Amino acid sequence: MDDDALFVIDPAGTDTHGEAARLRARGPVTRVLLPGGVEAWSVTGYHAARQVLADERRFAKNARQHWPAYVEGTLAPDFPLIVWARMDNMSTADGEPHARQRRLVAGAFSPRRIAMLRPRVERIVTRALDELADHAAERPGEPVDLKVRYAHPVASRVIGELLGVPDGDPDGILDRAGYVETDPQKAAVEFASLRSKIEALVAKKRREPGEDLISDLVAAGPSGCPVSGAGAGSDAELVGLAQLMLNTGTEPARNLITNTALALLTRPGQRALAAGGEVDWDDVVEETLRTDAPVAHLPFRFATEDVKIAGVTISRGDPVVVGYAATGRDPELHGDAAGEFDVRHADKRHVAFGHGVHRCVGPALTRMEVSIAVEELFKRFPRLELAVKPDELAGQGTFIMNGRRELPVHLR
Repeated sequence: MDDDALFVIDPAGTDTHGEAARLRARGPVTRVLLPGGVEAWSVTGYHAARQVLADERRFAKNARQHWPAYVEGTLAPDFPLIVWARMDNMSTADGEPHARQRRLVAGAFSPRRIAMLRPRVERIVTRALDELADHAAERPGEPVDLKVRYAHPVASRVIGELLGVPDGDPDGILDRAGYVETDPQKAAVEFASLRSKIEALVAKKRREPGEDLISDLVAAGPSGCPVSGAGAGSDAELVGLAQLMLNTGTEPARNLITNTALALLTRPGQRALAAGGEVDWDDVVEETLRTDAPVAHLPFRFATEDVKIAGVTISRGDPVVVGYAATGRDPELHGDAAGEFDVRHADKRHVAFGHGVHRCVGPALTRMEVSIAVEELFKRFPRLELAVKPDELAGQGTFIMNGRRELPVHLR
């Protein structure tokens, strides 16, 4: 790629949707400069994104095989996104290694298992609401951070329940689960700390198995489980899968709860439709996924050959990032009102959970827990209101996720 006409990505993600609109104005596929001076392609058009995400053969995930700059060691040692290239788990595997690992965890997200989890999710939500009310009662008149005090405990405890994290989280596994650390050195320390805790949990599940995903993975072993025929290749792979499930099951759900609550807090008419039962809470969540997806710009895919997408040729070895939060607002799909949140929109198509073989493995669980969490929040606190003006809310400080640093509210 040349140096001309590169769009410089804001590493802090200060204006996620504004930046997405500016990228789309250059076309559904355009060249960008990532943090650390790495050139890449950004895909923000809905149809172009689906084409890239569905093309497993020509857009691979494994940087160790398909990214020349990584293989040849020409990336700067402090490249801030290096962790996304170094990851060795289901999210960065291709072909049969990916399919085998996906089969290992797929059973945990079957319709039957999700239905069985619903009563537990409801108990988690009720407990979090009680804690939220208690916290506010201890500090009358003070704002409460809905993201930290509600969205995080709900999201982390639900995925903790699925994985088999002991009640009360005695080892602190859920405390920092899913938080995005933008400093590479701090991120490495947090990654290692969380991994060691998960290793200890895996060892405990070997001694005391339960009815949870980690116990299932342990039972499957290298030889494979009787149902799927898949098995973890090693303890390191098993721990990596558990850590991936923990992080991907926490951060997107936490952002989605926060983004959905914010959408209703800033739109009284939409809130009234949901509270009055005129629209389903599932539709509220789906419209948030379309207009304010929890993931903004996810790295990486790598072209395995020269590929033409939307009239643009992406060269072999070029890295690609997909604008998940941009695609649901694509005017080519949703018209001039694409950026407007309206639960009555008939067409809510998006790729917030991905597409193709690498699509998110747990969208049904995420949809269920967020729908329950938001509905019960507004039922418990019908006079809930923002404690600041909407334009005073800061982003997370990363262009990868699409969320707010905090969401201060008055419970009333």
